[in-house]
Amino acid sequence: MDFDDTLPVVQRKSRRQNDPVKTLAKRTHAQKWLIATALIGLYVLGILLFWQLGVVQQSTVIVLIGLIAFFLSLFFVIFKAKWHLQFEEKRLKLPIVSCAIASMMVICYLDPASHILFTPFCFIAIAYGMYRISRRSALIMAAVIVFAFACIAGMHYHNWHNPALLKLEMMHLLTLALALPAFISQTGKVQLLHRVLHRASRKIKNIQEDAQRDNLLGCFNRRYIVAALEEQKQLADENGTPLCLAVLDIDHFKKINDELGHLGGDEVLRTFSRLAQEHIRAGDIFGRYGGEEFLLVFPETSLLPALNTCERIRSQVESHHWDSVSQRRVSVSIGVTQYIPGESVLELFSRTDTAMYMAKEGGRNQVVVEEPVPAADKAVPEEE
Repeated sequence: MDFDDTLPVVQRKSRRQNDPVKTLAKRTHAQKWLIATALIGLYVLGILLFWQLGVVQQSTVIVLIGLIAFFLSLFFVIFKAKWHLQFEEKRLKLPIVSCAIASMMVICYLDPASHILFTPFCFIAIAYGMYRISRRSALIMAAVIVFAFACIAGMHYHNWHNPALLKLEMMHLLTLALALPAFISQTGKVQLLHRVLHRASRKIKNIQEDAQRDNLLGCFNRRYIVAALEEQKQLADENGTPLCLAVLDIDHFKKINDELGHLGGDEVLRTFSRLAQEHIRAGDIFGRYGGEEFLLVFPETSLLPALNTCERIRSQVESHHWDSVSQRRVSVSIGVTQYIPGESVLELFSRTDTAMYMAKEGGRNQVVVEEPVPAADKAVPEEE
């Protein structure tokens, strides 16, 4: 029933596409730099628009560009030299956010008109590092920001004695003093949610991996290997790529079990599974079908490379030092064949299983190939 194609087949993505190492890969360094540069670019765009409106001086724009160039170069060197690996928080989000806010404060000091940009972009900067900056560090940063802003307002009043500007800056200061702690409090809840979801996703991943693996041997289990074969058959039909299947059966396993007991037989199975997995290719799919019988699926592989892999496994099993497990020489019989476009998975498995039994009947410890013969070639021509 595992290979009955009359049952409805659930469409699903390729297991290669579902590989968390590939599909859920973390952002590349280039993408991370792109995100940070884009956020900086938004602030620069705002300053440039203010400059075009005549409310920000050209010298302020030049200072801003200089600060950005300096800090980008600094962090680029730090990451390139891998100095960041010496710190507990290796992404250095707190120093990055601190430098960004400090740069914006310098611009605020040089041009009070930029205050209107400082408040929203201060929140954006903190949000950029919210997953890596602790709540305590964020609250200390908020206190420093409020204090520094108050100092800037005091210096502006000392320099220009402008009550209107002082009143406006006090309003900005009050806004920061009230909103920053509340914002950090809410981001703390987001951090907690993020940690909970991260732990849950890891548990789900472990459960999924356990559900796909044979608990005794560590290789894929029957359900997974059968589903993988059905899936690879569909991909071969869709893409026109070759597909091969091998059935591997340990010779005289019943006698091994009788001599060593079930624990000894389990050790033979574990060792065989390890040897087989050590000598297959990265894209091959190896799993236990049942008892001492295993399946090996070769996606996008023609018959000769599949045969070479099977012969390599057979040779390694034969030459392995089994004395610590069994005095009997352990060997494996393997049948391998190539998928014929249009045939069912049951037919493919049946042909491969037949090849394996031919290896058994031919003396065991060998690989037998069942050459794929298209259905059209099997037809007997009618006599004229």
